Amino acid sequence: MNKNTVIVIGLGEMGSVFARAILKLGYPVYPASRNTDLNKLAKEIPEPEMVLVAVGEADLQPCLQKLPAVWKNNVTLLQNELLPRDWAPHNFIDPSIISVWFEKKKGQDSKVLISSPCFGPKASLLVDALATLDIPAHEVASAEEMEQELLIKNIYILTTNIAGLITKDNVKDLWDNHNDLAIEVANEVMDIQSTLVGHELNRDELIKGLKKGIDGDHEHMCMGRSAPARLQRALELADQAGLTVHKLKEINN
Repeated sequence: MNKNTVIVIGLGEMGSVFARAILKLGYPVYPASRNTDLNKLAKEIPEPEMVLVAVGEADLQPCLQKLPAVWKNNVTLLQNELLPRDWAPHNFIDPSIISVWFEKKKGQDSKVLISSPCFGPKASLLVDALATLDIPAHEVASAEEMEQELLIKNIYILTTNIAGLITKDNVKDLWDNHNDLAIEVANEVMDIQSTLVGHELNRDELIKGLKKGIDGDHEHMCMGRSAPARLQRALELADQAGLTVHKLKEINN
């Protein structure tokens, strides 16, 4: 039985993992780069099985603004620092979302921290595809639960990256030896995230999620290349919301 084509926009390390997984599941994959004419492609493939947007965080909004309307019921997103406000303005129909908890660096195999939660009509396809590469993923039951999962990932990334600008070691060192710093940064990050989702957060549960991510790979380094940029974005969002974030400003100075 023929399967519809999956379009993968962005063939960096992460997009390449998903493309390979989807191919192994038996779907044809059409790769699209930043130079691809998406409107022309949409005329050739008007009804893809899925349009997986795998561009980096900085390229997400420009990419979503260019997505042809005919694809808007097939969109799947996987970016870091992702929240419903990022896709809500684009009027997608039931977008699928995955919070990725594995990393892929050039020249290295994928390294799993914990299972990656997904939600939406393409969630089972994502779970099955990643299983072909022995990467665990699971479906969640509701949009509210998926938002919580996205918040957990955001707090993990931002806390470890920003605190790592001070500690410059792995996540186990951060949690065990600089726990006050980790909690202080996490709370200021949660202050920001709360303004982005428009409601109060269950901070105890989010800290539990942060700790689960840390326990998934104690050797995971806190500070990646994106850490300084993440701190600057966090400070800009805090300023826009009128938040003080004393610790983040102290780290920036």
